[in-house]
Amino acid sequence: MKRVAFVFPGQGSQYIGMGKEFYENFSVAREVFEEANDSLHFSISSLCFQGPEETLKLTENTQPAILAVSIAALKVLQNENGVNPQLTAGHSLGEYSALVASESLTFADAVRIVRLRGKFMQEAVPVGEGAMAAVLGMEREEVENLCEEARSGEILTPANFNCPGQIVISGHLKAAQRAIEKVKQKGKKAVLLPVSAPFHSPLMKPAGSRLEKELEGISVRDLKIPVVTNVEAVVNTSKERVKALLVAQVSSPVRWEESMQRMIEEGIERVLEIGPGKVLSGLMKRISPAIETANMEDIKTLKKIS
Repeated sequence: MKRVAFVFPGQGSQYIGMGKEFYENFSVAREVFEEANDSLHFSISSLCFQGPEETLKLTENTQPAILAVSIAALKVLQNENGVNPQLTAGHSLGEYSALVASESLTFADAVRIVRLRGKFMQEAVPVGEGAMAAVLGMEREEVENLCEEARSGEILTPANFNCPGQIVISGHLKAAQRAIEKVKQKGKKAVLLPVSAPFHSPLMKPAGSRLEKELEGISVRDLKIPVVTNVEAVVNTSKERVKALLVAQVSSPVRWEESMQRMIEEGIERVLEIGPGKVLSGLMKRISPAIETANMEDIKTLKKIS
């Protein structure tokens, strides 16, 4: 049997209609959405299936929506296929899906917490003051130097180390704009991302403090599946470390490329992306083309998984 890892998407993977097929065809998926609606006291399922897009795109809605769709997809996969992973991980918000998959967090707690996480992250920086930008075709050290050059007393840091040649930077808007100009002068490409706040930068520390208080009331159980964490890119099996890592994650870079390399070192041969979109499958192809990848977000993609 091939060693398998489950990975879960983060913000940016959402689209209107996500999860609808599972809701309509599988009772286990319907139960997930109903539990999310009850926990949040509004119909997140309607927002996933019908929109409107502007409301779904609000960070405090996007985060629980993607989590709900990811866990609904997971339950369907477990029910229909019975494939068991040796490791799991999630990109930013997706780490909560990974912790639910590992049975360390309950789904009801996770969906409520990620809604607050989205709200806290949005409120940490006034709209229009922060930004994120994708820098393409530059090495890690070059991007770190770029951030230093473009700062001019403001905050700008690498935020997502996604795959070779794709690093996201985050911080003050003007600093990000200066960085983009410098990248263009070097003949490379950088683009502002359509996000509403500078995630995974030190500007998110106030959000981390607020999140820490909310996590105090949540119980964390033993991890049945080890999680490769964003903050450290190492395998975590300790429930005692879960909360501190989730707090640090808000203002720390997502070390995704290193996390996937860690999975490969642990002998993973197949990576299944569970939830909306196939961003993580695409990143894995660039990190290590030898690893078998598949995504699972609807009935068509479910049928392809054997």
